[in-house]
Amino acid sequence: MRAVLIVAVLFLSYAYFYQAGGWNQNARFDMTRAILEQRTLTIDAYHQNTQDKALLHGHYYSDKAPGVSLLAIPAAAAAKSVAKAAGIDPDSPQATVAMSYAASLFAVALPTALAAGCLFLVGVRLGAGVSGSAFAALSFGLATPMWAYATVFWGHATAGAFLLFAFLGAVALREPGRPARDFWLGLAVGLAAGWATISEYPAAPASFVLALLALALVRKDGRPRVIRVLAGLALGAGLCCAFLMAFQYAAFGSPVHFGYEYDAAYPGMRHSFGLGLPKIDRALKLLFGGRRGLFFHAPILASAPFGLWWMWKQQGQRAVVAAITIIAIYYLIFNASFYAWHGGWSYGPRYLAAALPLLCVGLAPLWSYSGPRLRAWLTVLALCSGFFTLTAVATTVQPVEGMKYPLF
Repeated sequence: MRAVLIVAVLFLSYAYFYQAGGWNQNARFDMTRAILEQRTLTIDAYHQNTQDKALLHGHYYSDKAPGVSLLAIPAAAAAKSVAKAAGIDPDSPQATVAMSYAASLFAVALPTALAAGCLFLVGVRLGAGVSGSAFAALSFGLATPMWAYATVFWGHATAGAFLLFAFLGAVALREPGRPARDFWLGLAVGLAAGWATISEYPAAPASFVLALLALALVRKDGRPRVIRVLAGLALGAGLCCAFLMAFQYAAFGSPVHFGYEYDAAYPGMRHSFGLGLPKIDRALKLLFGGRRGLFFHAPILASAPFGLWWMWKQQGQRAVVAAITIIAIYYLIFNASFYAWHGGWSYGPRYLAAALPLLCVGLAPLWSYSGPRLRAWLTVLALCSGFFTLTAVATTVQPVEGMKYPLF
């Protein structure tokens, strides 16, 4: 019941704010509309509203990973039908806005709110207690930039949510059960991690780490259990991989070619996804800078590593902490290696967003095993972080690129 309450509170908090369009979200929504309205993957009829697009053989496509756009189709179709039933022209701007809002709610806000509920369950499973788990879930949902990302039709929040779903499945494998349960949990981890990758391609290494975590947690129970979990993982990941390759073949004529390889406006994305060597100054700015710094925009997150360190010292927690740490470091290195590391018009370091749900796991034990004085400090940090994020979602989560201190 507590997890359901957390999901409800956060979903309403996300649903209240609608950030409308922008190049990134328009490119994703254009794909949703093209599939729904024209039964095609080309966005020729809509492409003028975005520069985030691929150009191949005279046709325009969204250059984004397809997961969020595909996930939004049922909600967009429902909104279109409701508009028509209400006597509103389904092709009118009013109906289009309703479709966009419904798509954002279903494909971004809802998964993010569900991820917060899962974070609560993860904390309880890891022994953090109810109060600590609730603190971690609410801090994640309202006191980090994830609140901002949950209100806009981007892929970062959705990818982070599905990574956390996979993480919950892996953690559940710590408890032995029936043989069939091992397979189904492995399948769930594979599907969730796979869909995270379909939503944002950079989630692929993090998904692999979570698959390894699932196997590591059952290794002590013998080969039969490892094989059952591995079979589920392979099936889930294989289905997602096959789906993505089929999509890319249908769109770009090859199962191994991505939209970014044909980017129409950003040549830097056409080779190696715009990645180069990581730069230390970028990493420091991503953590501490006034423009994009994670700890500047969400100081509560600076305390999460202390909770992870406490977990590391507990028996049976090291594999879990190692997976979280590896994923967090991976995203920092990835972001510091990206030529557009700043993320353009964005609040906070959006390319780090998918790691935030896992990083917040450390807040649960930190709260549970802290005394009154430290809890008071954690509360102050969380309230300060929440105020910062509320300021963003109440104004804009897309401050113009030239602003040195978007918060001020």
